[in-house]
Amino acid sequence: MKPTGKMISLLPWLFQTQFASQARKRRLAAEEVVGMDDNIVVPEGGVEDQPRKEPALDDKNLVTVTETFVVTDGDAVNDDLAPVDEEAPATAVSPVSPVDTDPSAESESAEPEVVDLPLGNTANDGGGHAAMMSQAFMDGLNTGLFDPKWYQATYGLRFATQREAFDDYVRKSRFAPVNPSPKFDSETYHRMYIDVFHAQQSPLQHYLLHGRSEGRQHVPATVRWYPREIVAPRKTLTPAAGKLKVALCLHVFYVDFLDRFAKAIERFPVTVDVYLTLADASFETRARQLFGEHARVNKLETRVVPNRGRNFGPVLVEYGQALQEYDLFCHLHSKKSLYSGKEQTQWAEYLIEYLLRDVSVVTRLLNAFAADDSLGLYYPTTFWMMPSWVNHQTMNKGFMREWQQKLGLGHIPEFLSYPAGGMFWSRPQAMQGVLDQSWTYEDFPEEPLPNDNSMLHALERVLGPLAEHHGFRQLFFYPPTGQFTTDNGYITASYHGRLEQHIASIQAHACISFDVFDTLVRREYTVPDYAKLKLGKTLAEQGFVPSAQAFVKLRNEAESTLRQRANFKGDVRIEAVYDELADQLDVAPDIAQEWMELEYELDLEMIQPKDEMVELFNHLAAQGHILWVISDSYYNREQVGLMLRKAGVAAAYRLMVSSEEQARKDNGSMWVKVKQDLANEGIDRHLHIGDNVVADAQMPGDLGLTTFHILHPMDKWAALGFPAVLHGADGLDEMEILKWGRLINEVGRNPFIGE
Repeated sequence: MKPTGKMISLLPWLFQTQFASQARKRRLAAEEVVGMDDNIVVPEGGVEDQPRKEPALDDKNLVTVTETFVVTDGDAVNDDLAPVDEEAPATAVSPVSPVDTDPSAESESAEPEVVDLPLGNTANDGGGHAAMMSQAFMDGLNTGLFDPKWYQATYGLRFATQREAFDDYVRKSRFAPVNPSPKFDSETYHRMYIDVFHAQQSPLQHYLLHGRSEGRQHVPATVRWYPREIVAPRKTLTPAAGKLKVALCLHVFYVDFLDRFAKAIERFPVTVDVYLTLADASFETRARQLFGEHARVNKLETRVVPNRGRNFGPVLVEYGQALQEYDLFCHLHSKKSLYSGKEQTQWAEYLIEYLLRDVSVVTRLLNAFAADDSLGLYYPTTFWMMPSWVNHQTMNKGFMREWQQKLGLGHIPEFLSYPAGGMFWSRPQAMQGVLDQSWTYEDFPEEPLPNDNSMLHALERVLGPLAEHHGFRQLFFYPPTGQFTTDNGYITASYHGRLEQHIASIQAHACISFDVFDTLVRREYTVPDYAKLKLGKTLAEQGFVPSAQAFVKLRNEAESTLRQRANFKGDVRIEAVYDELADQLDVAPDIAQEWMELEYELDLEMIQPKDEMVELFNHLAAQGHILWVISDSYYNREQVGLMLRKAGVAAAYRLMVSSEEQARKDNGSMWVKVKQDLANEGIDRHLHIGDNVVADAQMPGDLGLTTFHILHPMDKWAALGFPAVLHGADGLDEMEILKWGRLINEVGRNPFIGE
């Protein structure tokens, strides 16, 4: 949860000369404001006057930037430098192994208790970096910002010394939201100081060695989401788990990942069979060197594969049948890019850590699968620095419908839990319908593939629903609390809270644009086609169409026909849609235009304000912000403007409607125009707010625009656990609309969960 309150500007004097232009300073300041806010996404490819050079990983080469961010009075602190007590007392205990991993144990060992640890290595010899790390370690202990006992207890880990625990935190916190104590929140520090995240630095390490003297701030540890339905497997390997037949399937496109995977399983709790698919024959020698004599590997198979099907094609084509002989298998692949496409390793390290390398996590997940046959699929919660809306079907709805039909699946919600990144553990039975089919590489699309919108992106998203379709539950690991859970509420956790918590981040932008439908205005019965259905009911009574539903289908097909006729360029106007209907129904054009007016009047009658969002809009206008309203709509500018006036939008604004601009948000053409207009007007601090993941978040984000995504009413309804309604044929059943539509509308009035 983002702290709120007064604005604090920190001007570290040490590196001010690093900045070559005022434009770059403004962009960095804007990023730091929104960096505290999970919902506001500043893309990696944002507008800036010069390429951004990534800082080197060495602490000594960090670049400090001017920071502007929001804190609550009294919450953010900058600890005074504390003296280092080199003679700190140590409690002598025998070294404790990280986890009991003996698969042959005949009986369950008692759960280990968290004990006080000896101090460990505090020597300053070994070079400058070693001295700095020792200094940070002792400083963390003396300030209480690192609490080894708390760290062990929270994350289910066991260490021989306090220094060993500190080193574990430093390594993990570069890519995972783990905290060193209740006094320090690692994720918030990374979000406030995005330069530290991009440099892949541990937040506490950076703060102790650099940030504190530079005036940087930190906040206490904050739990952003409390999982329900906690699963608490034993921390030591059970005999049943030790007997599981386990396979690792590793697809390697980048050869350096062979070493990374081999090292990750050095302390694996059970022995495994390894199935490798290699993108290049030259990788095979190194693969056999690393895995052929590996202490944790029973059997090794390697296949050189074509570059087709990404990570899914090779495993399904080469090993799909073999994997069905195992109790469990883990699928990973080499990955070098973050969601934004910028090469970094944090996402890959995050997935490798909680799928392979963290012995405590792997031991517990094996115990969980051995003890509970209902568990079918496991993966850690989605990488924490990805956009809040990433747990969504996004552009893949068409391909997902194809998978739904192929696999016989029921309704799949817009927001859903799935292994983002395509890495997971699974029972073979949970993937029946995919794993057990006969595949060839020709079944998969050729490269190059888009960043989204392919059968493979859809397959990644369908794995969770497929497992649940077969009667299995999904298991997740939530690193911030160190807990396993079957609760998928993490997918919408960033939408909890209040609008007031985001106002400071929103106000950091000079120009703010809003979507219209389900952002500023809502429909009384939620369903966009209800006005068409009501009109169709009238026309059916007059004998023009056989039924109301038939009219809606005809009306929407007429709109689609016009788009196809224009090769999906520009957009259509509602007047043209009814001209097309006049031809198809053989009625006079003026009669069809009367129908058009009636559809609009029926829709206008049901328009209501999204009160909090309208109040925000008017408030921003009073504060002097430049306001734009941008809508994909077949209605014309006057019609949309009248809806906004009815909803209480009283401020001055620029209105861009796709039917008038002949450009759409959902295909990106509107955002190209918006970006050009922003540049022409000299606006470099723009934010767009909207509810449609593709049109209002993904598309503008891909073009480098900053976005703030809010929940659509149907998404909020689903996030609250209410039944799946108004989907498919029910969406045009008037009784269902009257039964559920108004309830969903009221629930979705405020887009934030908890309001």
